[in-house]
Amino acid sequence: MKRYLILEDGTVFAGEAFGAEAASVGEVVFNTSMTGYQEILSDPSYCGQIVTMTYPLIGNYGINSDDFESIDPAVKGMIVREAAEFPSNFRSTMSIDELLRKKGIPGISGIDTRKLTRLIRVNGSIKGVLTAAGEQPDFEQVIAKLKETALPTDQVAQVSITRPYPSPGRGKRVVLIDYGMKHGILRELTKRKCDVIVVPHNTSAEEILAWGPDGVMLSNGPGDPKNVPECVDVVRDLLGEVPIFGICLGHQLFARACGADTFKLKFGHRGGNHPVRDLVTGKVEITSQNHGYAVDEETLQGTRLKVTHSALNDGTNEGLTHLDYPAFTVQYHPESSPGPEDSNYLFDRFLEIMNVQRKEQQHA
Repeated sequence: MKRYLILEDGTVFAGEAFGAEAASVGEVVFNTSMTGYQEILSDPSYCGQIVTMTYPLIGNYGINSDDFESIDPAVKGMIVREAAEFPSNFRSTMSIDELLRKKGIPGISGIDTRKLTRLIRVNGSIKGVLTAAGEQPDFEQVIAKLKETALPTDQVAQVSITRPYPSPGRGKRVVLIDYGMKHGILRELTKRKCDVIVVPHNTSAEEILAWGPDGVMLSNGPGDPKNVPECVDVVRDLLGEVPIFGICLGHQLFARACGADTFKLKFGHRGGNHPVRDLVTGKVEITSQNHGYAVDEETLQGTRLKVTHSALNDGTNEGLTHLDYPAFTVQYHPESSPGPEDSNYLFDRFLEIMNVQRKEQQHA
């Protein structure tokens, strides 16, 4: 059946429907990864967004039970050049079409994704509608309604858990604040035998410290960090009390808690091939990224924050460390889901910081 992608600026793409038959509205963005579409679909940071895959063939290795980053995907739709109907992989249990149907997510294939990506790069991320499968819409009416539609601002509350749960281990105790956590973060901590307690985004600093953590992890998540000022307040209260490691949205919340500002990128960083320079070692890491906002380095003066990483594509901030407290953050995704694995060592660095902090406390 035919399906249309209609953009706020009046651009219309006609293609073939796959996935759920229902319509959806969201911010249209693009991802440059060649693989990892399952992790992308299930990444809570895509809450409220319709994702365009720039790689032309999506779904060729199917869907399996091991590679989900969340149980219930929050993405609003998927746009591809070609959706593989018959995947081939020994781990595959269903096609991407079957997954989208089960999760109520519409998809469109057969459109010129290169043209769409260029449009987004030139004009920025834009609101869009995926029409219901087989529907012949009144384009002018849909565009007028789309222009009046406000995108959600409560994405973190939509994807965060509502009650704490443990992931027991025999190592360091880490409280992981869930702003829209990818399960890859939890897997990396448990792989290092950490005793992890995952808590909701609105958990207070007092409640977090009552768990007696050796460290606190600030997870990734969707949306504008300015929409969750209460989360910034919690991070500010935790500073100096316990070692902190932040990823993506956690990085932005940390920066704001220290007095810096954030801003919206024109079309964001989304993909598994983003080069980042470590300014301490001089090494370049290829990283996985998914964010539409960034820390404004011009506002770092007087914050006691030091820049540690920089994006080679556009020079935006990719990492920070605090000069007074055991706390550091990165804008990209070191949990490597779906890769690359260049930055996985940052979890080991977090453990080292917790070990040093514990020794200092014992000798105090």
